[in-house]
Amino acid sequence: MTTCLAPLDAPSARRAGAGLRGLATTDVERSERLELMRSGALGSVHSWELVTAVDGPGTRMTVFLSGCPLRCLYCHNPDTLAMKDGGPVLAEDLLARVERYRAVFAATGGGITLSGGEVLMQPAFAARVLRGAKERGVHTCLDTSGFLGANATDEMLDDTDLVLLDIKSGDEETYRRVTGRPLAPTLAFGRRLAERGVPVWIRFVLVPGLTDDPRNVELVAEHAAAIEAVRPGTVQRVEVLPFHQMARDKWADLGRTYELDDVEPPSAEATEAVREVFRSRGLTTY
Repeated sequence: MTTCLAPLDAPSARRAGAGLRGLATTDVERSERLELMRSGALGSVHSWELVTAVDGPGTRMTVFLSGCPLRCLYCHNPDTLAMKDGGPVLAEDLLARVERYRAVFAATGGGITLSGGEVLMQPAFAARVLRGAKERGVHTCLDTSGFLGANATDEMLDDTDLVLLDIKSGDEETYRRVTGRPLAPTLAFGRRLAERGVPVWIRFVLVPGLTDDPRNVELVAEHAAAIEAVRPGTVQRVEVLPFHQMARDKWADLGRTYELDDVEPPSAEATEAVREVFRSRGLTTY
């Protein structure tokens, strides 16, 4: 195997939009590359950035992996949907970057968050990065829809300190409308996390005319409460995220049809009312 590596540059401020300007393996045969990916030594990574108070506690290195089985109508990172569009990155080089920020993570209570796309499209790579981060004493987090939760081994979850679980809808029909996929795998993964004692932050995007139906909101709250009931203390918080139009230009740049082009963000009052639905179930909500 011959690799040609460039230094990993600092990430752009544009969230999941700048790509990687380094760590691309260039002289690896396709068969070798596939074998490296199967072993978890190599992953397809779209981009990364340092953020504070986003994607988990403290200052975090959020790494966006490429590839996703969902096709969410409001996807904020449509440029991460295809795995082939990511850059081939060695796990050991990504961990070297994590090493550089250990002092920052320790000072702020931060760590590394693997996001996407859908991180569980590349479970072997994710597992290797999580294991390496834990060996370095770094807090670890997965940001996932949970649809591919079966790809997460028990060993991977043992190396995961927090899961950001996106419950995109509570109603099955609405969930399929939003994502093109069924809801059940996400709920099953949430229960499994609770059974294993993995802390969870639940995320729900409030989209006027799509996910804001009162019955849909009630069902999301019921699902969150059901996960919490499996092991009290599992659901540490629920984040109700108001829909925005920040991804509209990305969709246009990719030549994709954006069905929510005319949707306005929910009002602050409407968003707070939804948060109260979760609080009525005894859940800490932001």
